[in-house]
Amino acid sequence: MSDKPVYSTAATMDPAASIASTNKVLSNTYWLLGLTLAFSAFTAMVSVVINLPYWMAVVLMLVGFGLLFVVHKMADSAKGLPAIFAFTGVWGASIGPMLSFYLAMNNGPAMVLQALGGTALIFFSLSAYALNSKKDFSYLGGFLMTGLIVAIVAMIANFFLAIPALSITISAVVIMIMAGLILFDTSRIINGGETNYIRATVGLYLSIFNLFVHLLHLIAVFTGGDD
Repeated sequence: MSDKPVYSTAATMDPAASIASTNKVLSNTYWLLGLTLAFSAFTAMVSVVINLPYWMAVVLMLVGFGLLFVVHKMADSAKGLPAIFAFTGVWGASIGPMLSFYLAMNNGPAMVLQALGGTALIFFSLSAYALNSKKDFSYLGGFLMTGLIVAIVAMIANFFLAIPALSITISAVVIMIMAGLILFDTSRIINGGETNYIRATVGLYLSIFNLFVHLLHLIAVFTGGDD
């Protein structure tokens, strides 16, 4: 029973059954996304309260990358559910030190709330557009992947260069890429390109996570909170 499939396929279904299957995947994805985001927020809050050190945040981020592979490996069975909660919980905790840094500023709580509000607004707006328009955004895949690779290389380079202007540019680019990925991933679910709600949840979670982190950085920069 533990290996019961958690995905459905519409390859051999009639149109009505295919639509019902797609709607089920979409519903399950949003439910799981909401639960994992809430759990991630909880672990982030715990991380802030216990004042998690930065070195531990790096360790948790690396553990999270490992768990990401575990989630994808187990996504076709019920074992994927505890795996995705472990992954999102660890990644939520990993941003505790970053949140503590921003919350310690004079307008820190306001910046975090603005980032949360902005992230929610972008996600719901783009999701609603993809759902209502039912457009196929699969053509964005190659462009988004290339942009993501370039952004990662730039982030690694700027870790050593520490150029403020480049840091701002990277955050702006990442936000645009994450917005594109939200359209891309939602479109894949709607059009049957993704029938596994655990994998679909992971994709949307990562977009929201990175969207929040980089939006918070830009807000801090332009409100004078980040030097």
